[in-house]
Amino acid sequence: MSNSMKWLIGIIVAVVVVILWVGGVYNGLVAKDQDVKQNWAQIENQLQRRYDLIPNLVATVKGYAKHEKELFENVALARSAWANAKTTSEKVNASNQMEGFLGRLIAVAESYPQLRASENFRALQDELAGTENRIAVARMRYNESVQTYNTSAKRVPTVFFVRMFGFDSEKVFFKAEEGAKEAPKVKF
Repeated sequence: MSNSMKWLIGIIVAVVVVILWVGGVYNGLVAKDQDVKQNWAQIENQLQRRYDLIPNLVATVKGYAKHEKELFENVALARSAWANAKTTSEKVNASNQMEGFLGRLIAVAESYPQLRASENFRALQDELAGTENRIAVARMRYNESVQTYNTSAKRVPTVFFVRMFGFDSEKVFFKAEEGAKEAPKVKF
Protein backbone atom coordinates (compact mmCIF):
# COMPACT_ATOMS: atom_id res chain seq x y z
CA MET A 1 0.00 0.00 0.00
CA SER A 2 1.43 3.36 -0.99
CA ASN A 3 1.93 6.33 1.30
CA SER A 4 -0.72 8.38 -0.51
CA MET A 5 -3.26 5.58 -0.02
CA LYS A 6 -2.44 5.45 3.74
CA TRP A 7 -2.91 9.22 3.96
CA LEU A 8 -6.22 9.02 2.09
CA ILE A 9 -7.50 6.25 4.42
CA GLY A 10 -6.31 8.25 7.46
CA ILE A 11 -8.14 11.36 6.24
CA ILE A 12 -11.31 9.39 5.51
CA VAL A 13 -11.20 7.80 8.98
CA ALA A 14 -10.63 11.22 10.60
CA VAL A 15 -13.54 12.74 8.65
CA VAL A 16 -15.82 9.85 9.63
CA VAL A 17 -14.82 10.23 13.30
CA VAL A 18 -15.51 13.99 13.20
CA ILE A 19 -18.88 13.42 11.50
CA LEU A 20 -19.86 10.83 14.12
CA TRP A 21 -18.72 13.11 16.94
CA VAL A 22 -20.68 16.12 15.55
CA GLY A 23 -23.69 13.83 15.10
CA GLY A 24 -23.37 12.76 18.73
CA VAL A 25 -23.25 16.39 19.88
CA TYR A 26 -26.30 17.19 17.75
CA ASN A 27 -28.24 14.16 19.01
CA GLY A 28 -27.36 15.05 22.61
CA LEU A 29 -28.70 18.58 22.13
CA VAL A 30 -31.87 17.23 20.51
CA ALA A 31 -32.45 14.86 23.44
CA LYS A 32 -31.91 17.58 26.05
CA ASP A 33 -34.07 20.07 24.12
CA GLN A 34 -36.89 17.52 23.89
CA ASP A 35 -36.57 16.76 27.61
CA VAL A 36 -37.03 20.45 28.42
CA LYS A 37 -40.06 20.64 26.11
CA GLN A 38 -41.60 17.49 27.58
CA ASN A 39 -41.14 18.76 31.12
CA TRP A 40 -42.67 22.12 30.17
CA ALA A 41 -45.63 20.24 28.70
CA GLN A 42 -46.11 18.54 32.07
CA ILE A 43 -46.22 21.93 33.80
CA GLU A 44 -48.80 23.14 31.27
CA ASN A 45 -50.81 19.98 31.83
CA GLN A 46 -50.99 20.63 35.57
CA LEU A 47 -51.65 24.34 35.09
CA GLN A 48 -54.55 23.41 32.81
CA ARG A 49 -55.86 21.13 35.55
CA ARG A 50 -55.67 24.04 37.99
CA TYR A 51 -57.30 26.32 35.41
CA ASP A 52 -60.19 23.87 35.07
CA LEU A 53 -60.70 23.48 38.84
CA ILE A 54 -60.75 27.19 39.65
CA PRO A 55 -64.28 28.05 38.42
CA ASN A 56 -65.73 25.32 40.67
CA LEU A 57 -63.72 26.51 43.66
CA VAL A 58 -64.63 30.16 43.06
CA ALA A 59 -68.32 29.32 42.67
CA THR A 60 -68.29 27.38 45.93
CA VAL A 61 -66.54 30.15 47.87
CA LYS A 62 -68.55 32.92 46.21
CA GLY A 63 -71.74 31.76 47.85
CA TYR A 64 -70.22 32.27 51.31
CA ALA A 65 -67.93 35.25 50.78
CA LYS A 66 -70.06 37.65 48.79
CA HIS A 67 -68.02 40.70 49.85
CA GLU A 68 -64.82 39.40 48.23
CA LYS A 69 -65.78 40.66 44.76
CA GLU A 70 -62.31 42.08 43.99
CA LEU A 71 -60.62 38.76 44.79
CA PHE A 72 -62.99 36.86 42.50
CA GLU A 73 -62.35 39.37 39.72
CA ASN A 74 -58.59 39.03 40.19
CA VAL A 75 -58.82 35.23 40.04
CA ALA A 76 -60.83 35.49 36.82
CA LEU A 77 -58.31 37.94 35.32
CA ALA A 78 -55.36 35.74 36.26
CA ARG A 79 -57.14 32.73 34.79
CA SER A 80 -57.71 34.64 31.55
CA ALA A 81 -54.09 35.79 31.50
CA TRP A 82 -52.93 32.19 31.66
CA ALA A 83 -55.35 31.13 28.93
CA ASN A 84 -54.12 33.94 26.65
CA ALA A 85 -50.40 33.57 27.40
CA LYS A 86 -48.34 32.61 24.34
CA THR A 87 -44.74 32.41 25.56
CA THR A 88 -43.19 30.44 28.38
CA SER A 89 -42.43 33.69 30.24
CA GLU A 90 -46.03 34.89 29.95
CA LYS A 91 -47.30 31.54 31.24
CA VAL A 92 -44.86 31.62 34.16
CA ASN A 93 -46.01 35.14 35.10
CA ALA A 94 -49.70 34.21 34.79
CA SER A 95 -49.16 31.08 36.87
CA ASN A 96 -47.39 33.04 39.59
CA GLN A 97 -50.24 35.57 39.68
CA MET A 98 -52.74 32.75 39.93
CA GLU A 99 -50.87 31.22 42.87
CA GLY A 100 -51.05 34.48 44.79
CA PHE A 101 -54.77 34.87 44.23
CA LEU A 102 -55.46 31.21 45.03
CA GLY A 103 -53.61 31.63 48.32
CA ARG A 104 -55.86 34.55 49.17
CA LEU A 105 -58.94 32.64 48.03
CA ILE A 106 -58.11 29.69 50.29
CA ALA A 107 -57.34 32.05 53.18
CA VAL A 108 -60.71 33.76 52.72
CA ALA A 109 -62.48 30.43 52.49
CA GLU A 110 -60.89 29.22 55.71
CA SER A 111 -62.46 32.16 57.53
CA TYR A 112 -65.91 30.64 56.96
CA PRO A 113 -66.51 27.59 59.19
CA GLN A 114 -69.67 26.56 57.32
CA LEU A 115 -67.74 26.66 54.03
CA ARG A 116 -64.87 24.61 55.45
CA ALA A 117 -67.43 22.04 56.54
CA SER A 118 -68.88 21.85 53.02
CA GLU A 119 -68.10 18.52 51.37
CA ASN A 120 -67.83 20.16 47.93
CA PHE A 121 -65.38 22.76 49.16
CA ARG A 122 -63.20 20.17 50.90
CA ALA A 123 -63.13 17.98 47.80
CA LEU A 124 -62.21 20.96 45.60
CA GLN A 125 -59.58 22.12 48.08
CA ASP A 126 -58.06 18.62 48.13
CA GLU A 127 -58.05 18.50 44.32
CA LEU A 128 -56.42 21.91 44.16
CA ALA A 129 -53.82 20.97 46.79
CA GLY A 130 -52.99 17.83 44.82
CA THR A 131 -52.70 19.88 41.64
CA GLU A 132 -50.43 22.40 43.34
CA ASN A 133 -48.18 19.53 44.48
CA ARG A 134 -48.09 18.16 40.93
CA ILE A 135 -47.21 21.61 39.61
CA ALA A 136 -44.37 21.87 42.12
CA VAL A 137 -42.97 18.48 41.05
CA ALA A 138 -43.36 19.34 37.36
CA ARG A 139 -41.57 22.67 37.91
CA MET A 140 -38.75 20.92 39.71
CA ARG A 141 -38.34 18.41 36.87
CA TYR A 142 -38.54 21.19 34.29
CA ASN A 143 -35.86 23.21 36.08
CA GLU A 144 -33.65 20.11 36.34
CA SER A 145 -33.94 19.53 32.59
CA VAL A 146 -33.25 23.23 31.92
CA GLN A 147 -30.15 23.02 34.10
CA THR A 148 -28.95 19.93 32.24
CA TYR A 149 -29.57 21.58 28.87
CA ASN A 150 -27.98 24.91 29.84
CA THR A 151 -24.92 23.20 31.31
CA SER A 152 -24.45 21.15 28.18
CA ALA A 153 -25.12 24.08 25.83
CA LYS A 154 -22.47 26.24 27.53
CA ARG A 155 -19.70 23.63 27.62
CA VAL A 156 -16.94 23.51 25.08
CA PRO A 157 -17.17 22.20 22.36
CA THR A 158 -21.00 21.98 22.39
CA VAL A 159 -21.30 25.76 22.74
CA PHE A 160 -19.93 26.13 19.20
CA PHE A 161 -22.60 23.87 17.76
CA VAL A 162 -25.61 25.26 19.63
CA ARG A 163 -26.14 28.26 17.37
CA MET A 164 -24.86 26.46 14.30
CA PHE A 165 -27.63 23.87 14.72
CA GLY A 166 -30.24 26.50 15.67
CA PHE A 167 -30.74 25.54 19.32
CA ASP A 168 -31.44 28.02 22.11
CA SER A 169 -28.25 29.15 23.78
CA GLU A 170 -30.07 29.07 27.11
CA LYS A 171 -33.46 27.84 28.30
CA VAL A 172 -35.44 29.84 30.87
CA PHE A 173 -35.90 28.50 34.40
CA PHE A 174 -39.32 28.58 36.03
CA LYS A 175 -38.88 31.09 38.85
CA ALA A 176 -41.32 32.23 41.47
CA GLU A 177 -42.28 35.89 41.65
CA GLU A 178 -40.63 38.16 44.19
CA GLY A 179 -43.62 38.21 46.55
CA ALA A 180 -44.23 34.45 46.40
CA LYS A 181 -42.37 33.88 49.67
CA GLU A 182 -44.82 36.01 51.63
CA ALA A 183 -48.03 34.55 53.00
CA PRO A 184 -51.17 36.08 51.48
CA LYS A 185 -52.77 38.79 53.60
CA VAL A 186 -56.51 38.76 53.97
CA LYS A 187 -58.29 41.69 55.58
CA PHE A 188 -61.97 41.91 56.43
